[in-house]
Amino acid sequence: MMKSEKNEHGKTESQDKTKNSEVKESKTKNSEVKESKTKNSEVKESKTKNSEVKESIEESLKISQDKLLRAMAEIENQRRRFEKEKQEAFDFGGFNFAAESLPLIDNIDRAISSFKSDDSLKDNKDLDKIIDGIEIVKKDLVSIFKKNGIEPISCINKKFDPNFHQAMLEVDDNTKDPGTVVQEMQTGYMMKSRLLRPSLVSVAKKRNENKDKKWLF
Repeated sequence: MMKSEKNEHGKTESQDKTKNSEVKESKTKNSEVKESKTKNSEVKESKTKNSEVKESIEESLKISQDKLLRAMAEIENQRRRFEKEKQEAFDFGGFNFAAESLPLIDNIDRAISSFKSDDSLKDNKDLDKIIDGIEIVKKDLVSIFKKNGIEPISCINKKFDPNFHQAMLEVDDNTKDPGTVVQEMQTGYMMKSRLLRPSLVSVAKKRNENKDKKWLF
């Protein structure tokens, strides 16, 4: 009887140990699962942080590249502006001097016209020599102007252009299209692509024939 009780008691202790062992194993597994979940969570957080860091680096790189491109574009624009200003200074450095020199040609033309129209000088044998000498001076001056890109504007029988012409009079003329330049009062000049002085001109307009008509009632 005693042996039976001992056996049963031994079995109970053995079962209790087994259960305790199973509980420990279960706890250990639960702990391992928790640790695994924690590690997975840490791995995810680490990946997220790495991703954020990567995106931040890429964004910073894009911003830096954009700033660099803008700076390079600005440098190129400044270089082009400098080259343009340099070329304009070379081409038009004597612009003001040229504009102030134009009255010289005007005065030479007036002098020639004055000599030719003066009746008191018509019988002078040296008149032609004087006029020839003045015209030689004019020719040399025109040659110097031409070498520097200064040339007269051709305007007679051309369509009036406010960019190059300044209208002083309107003349009745039915033989020309309205707006056609029919007379030049002062020669205009260009310095390469720039206007030195506009041509002073007279422009044709159609004669109003109705003014001469009489109405009969």
